[in-house]
Amino acid sequence: MHVTRLEARGFRRFAEVNLLPAPGINLITGENGAGKTSLLEALHLMAYGRSFRGRVRDGLIRAGDPALEVFVEWQEARRDQRRKAGLRHSGQEWVGRLDGASVSQLGELCAALAVVSFEPGSHSLITGAGEIRRRYLDWGLFHVEPDFTPLWRRYTRALKQRNALLKARARDGQLDAWDHELAEAGEPLTRRRHQYLDELQPKFSALAAELAPGLGAVRLDYLPGWRRDEFPLADALLLARERDQLASYTSVGPHRADWRIAFGGLPGREALSRGQAKLTALCALLAQAEHHAAIRGEWPVVALDDLASELDRNHQQRVLERLLASKAQVFITGTDPPPALASMQVELTRFHVEHGLLGELPQSS
Repeated sequence: MHVTRLEARGFRRFAEVNLLPAPGINLITGENGAGKTSLLEALHLMAYGRSFRGRVRDGLIRAGDPALEVFVEWQEARRDQRRKAGLRHSGQEWVGRLDGASVSQLGELCAALAVVSFEPGSHSLITGAGEIRRRYLDWGLFHVEPDFTPLWRRYTRALKQRNALLKARARDGQLDAWDHELAEAGEPLTRRRHQYLDELQPKFSALAAELAPGLGAVRLDYLPGWRRDEFPLADALLLARERDQLASYTSVGPHRADWRIAFGGLPGREALSRGQAKLTALCALLAQAEHHAAIRGEWPVVALDDLASELDRNHQQRVLERLLASKAQVFITGTDPPPALASMQVELTRFHVEHGLLGELPQSS
């Protein structure tokens, strides 16, 4: 999979920008604040429905513009198919199109274009809230399990209904039906998440041994959101009902799920340095990309924001060598070319951003 065109209007500092990347390594340089990260944000927005730096209404729309617009064209090698998607977002309302047809769910756009992003905030995948780790699992499943999206939507709808009834102080009889619906969707959703994490384990372990050997042997453990080894979800919901009625929300279920990493060389994630947390997150993201490639037959697009400040030279080289071997399309940003990249004699397509304007530089290697 590789992006052939990225256009954005009213996005951050850009009134309008048009990027025509190459299939291989694309290097985007510029001074701090010039807008190079915004290009990766636009790509990420189309793939996730949000920026990796926040929601659309949190500053993505250019000052004075009513909305932002993003348009992406990409090529899927496995089907030899060219696809396109567009999104207009005001921060409150959005309109999207996929392959020329309107979409009713933002998830339809997100499930079409696969992008894995590593950026300065990626360490939160390891040290942040459980919601971030649930999104990580669900994003991967959206792309490799065709029946996961309707299952996830079914569970989400049932959860909203049950919470609304709890807030309205509904009677037990009204809750029974939604407990049943939650269990019917939640049990298979949990099995898919757990299986997906198990499938990531060998790839994650291999990457951790290469990029962060000081962490020791690593193990991924799934936490389902209730005591699944003791009760099925239907029983857990019934046992928690009185507590949920007092709290006015559902306290058990897949929406409370999480996963953790057991480190052979450390007592726990709390002992990780910021640098170790970044490397661990990078291992998780690359493992997800490799799994996607194994199932779908092609790598997702890989975006590496400010690579030189996030990884030292040795780690840069190891990551880049792996990506070059994969034939993935890669976007890298920085004020200057990363030192490892400069010494690897790699053919690059180079772009430079200055004062909200983008220009392509002569190809180099």
